[in-house]
Amino acid sequence: MQELEKAADPFGEAAAPTGESLEEHGDDHGDGHGVPHLWQLGTVPFVLLLLAIAVLPLLRPTMHWWENNINRLAVSMILAFSTLAYYAVFDSPIGALLAVEHAIPGEYVPFIMLLFSLYVISGGISITGDLKATPTVNAGFIAVGTLIASFIGTTGASMLLIRPLLETNRERKHVVHTVVFFIFLVSNIGGTLLPIGDPPLFLGYLRGVPFDWTLMLWKEWAFLGALLLAVYWIWDSIVVKRETKVDIAMDHAIRRPLRLSGTINLVLLLGVVFAVALLDPSKPLPGTDWHAFPFMRELVMLGLAGASLGMTPSGIRESNRFNYHAIAEVAALFVGIFITMQVPLAVLKANGASLGLETAGQFYWLTGILSSFLDNAPTYLVFFQTAESLTPEAGDGVLALTSGDFIREDLLVGISLGAVFMGANTYIGNGPNFMVKSIAEQSGVKMPSFFGFMIYSGLVLIPCFVLIHLLFLW
Repeated sequence: MQELEKAADPFGEAAAPTGESLEEHGDDHGDGHGVPHLWQLGTVPFVLLLLAIAVLPLLRPTMHWWENNINRLAVSMILAFSTLAYYAVFDSPIGALLAVEHAIPGEYVPFIMLLFSLYVISGGISITGDLKATPTVNAGFIAVGTLIASFIGTTGASMLLIRPLLETNRERKHVVHTVVFFIFLVSNIGGTLLPIGDPPLFLGYLRGVPFDWTLMLWKEWAFLGALLLAVYWIWDSIVVKRETKVDIAMDHAIRRPLRLSGTINLVLLLGVVFAVALLDPSKPLPGTDWHAFPFMRELVMLGLAGASLGMTPSGIRESNRFNYHAIAEVAALFVGIFITMQVPLAVLKANGASLGLETAGQFYWLTGILSSFLDNAPTYLVFFQTAESLTPEAGDGVLALTSGDFIREDLLVGISLGAVFMGANTYIGNGPNFMVKSIAEQSGVKMPSFFGFMIYSGLVLIPCFVLIHLLFLW
């Protein structure tokens, strides 16, 4: 019962992807390594869900069927229940219940409430206009998004700027690379500087990382951001020459200055930022002894989203072509992802200290690679805990956490950069990735498949990540 009560705090101990009670239960009934028997079988639903996301949109018999979010949810839930059945049979019914505890109240509810509130509120802000879709203008849009993502979250920045960027490029035929780089920079890398920028950093803050610690990552953020913007500008300068003269003429002829509407939502976005930063049930409100009650943060964010819907003129959302399809797609798929990934994360957590990880570079790459497929927030927590287990209580290069624990600072740098940067490698690495993809497709952009997107990230991002390792983590 104590473990179930812990679920009331969505970012307390229950927020760990694989809680101690689940590990102990696995030790009693499993193979002695903190996971249940036949864990390889338990990973099958997760692998199948990844394959469904990657393959079903490509197959002619299923491509249109997969576009329906109800069908996505059906596949997601079938595989989620398969994971729970695995726990019930090979571990125990309590093991299945604990998996739900960690996945839903501990991870999914806070995750989706944050994304939903940012999605709804930013959808009430309209930046209208149509500029020349030149490489410089497009790079400017992406640069602004990269700059503000740390302050309003990668979701807020993505939802605020993707629609005007698509509108600016409406007359152009070759737009896919622009959306891909937008996902790279605005939906991921831009959120590096503050805990509110990206979910894994926020979870680190709640585990005791000082609020301003992430500002020390500014060199890596600035270097990678500038490098990718330069690559994008060169790429777009080449691609724009493939546009027809008619399309270019239309783009130059159809021009409107940018105009901002729905400014009340900027205040509501700040409300979400403060709710995320301050309403932690495990900590008193700064300057007081008052603690927020469990899930108060999520209720406040939901209330702010409701206020946005009530206070924003309907014409603004209509001009944004706002609908719930994109966030519904994320909600449908990630409920299954969060449940099915419990077994892979249990294996990592139980055996993480025996993986032979010692250097920041090793943590950077392993955290990053797994963040690409397991979602970066829970993966961050697993390696955060692994790094804590390798850290002496004090000494040079050791960061004292506000929780009273200690962590090697170089390992925390590697974990943070790997989780945030490499969440851009796939559509499922970070929540906003899927939303941007969905909005772009609704606007007529034929986005690459799951594996097609990975070709972009493999060709563009991986060499840049190698440079980050050599320059900052060697």
